[in-house]
Amino acid sequence: MLKIILKELKHHISFTVFGALTGITIFIFFKNLPGKTSYNIFYALHPIHVLLSALVTSSMYKFHKCKDSNIKCNIWVLIIIGYIGSIGIATISDSIIPYIAEILLNMPNREIHLGFIEKWWLINPLALIGITIAYYKPSTKFPHAGHVLISTWASLFHILMAKGGNLSLLLYITIFLFLFLAVWIPCCLSDIIFPLLFIKKK
Repeated sequence: MLKIILKELKHHISFTVFGALTGITIFIFFKNLPGKTSYNIFYALHPIHVLLSALVTSSMYKFHKCKDSNIKCNIWVLIIIGYIGSIGIATISDSIIPYIAEILLNMPNREIHLGFIEKWWLINPLALIGITIAYYKPSTKFPHAGHVLISTWASLFHILMAKGGNLSLLLYITIFLFLFLAVWIPCCLSDIIFPLLFIKKK
């Protein structure tokens, strides 16, 4: 399992760097965006991230556990894995890691936004929709790539909400590093590593 984890993390470095660069580019162009607008954009991106993450996490489990087996896939296990893998890890990626960055950078308007609580009526149903799609039509490649980019941008707009005043070059570099970390480890963890933990080695 450790070899799989290291291999997947290494495999995703280049794409995650690309995602973080797109995030910094967006940050430069939208750095003066009002906090309320950043908030609304965050809550457009974060739900999509949760939906795609739930789809990929559940699909990964279904592909490895159920596709080549005569045993019918347990929907309740699929729901638990898909929900925790999407809601739990998407929250770490989009909200908690950016919030830590905001604290370390001493941003004036820092505030943590936990979507599954703050907008529970939106985030939780989307996770269940992603799981349902995976149960009937599992898919991983395109949803995973899209989810990596959207997660980067959701993390970015969480940070933009907290920003105040001008940012130095050092702060831009720090934000880039946090955007990279906010996506690199959590996205690999939720989409690939987490569901495989529940698969017996054959």
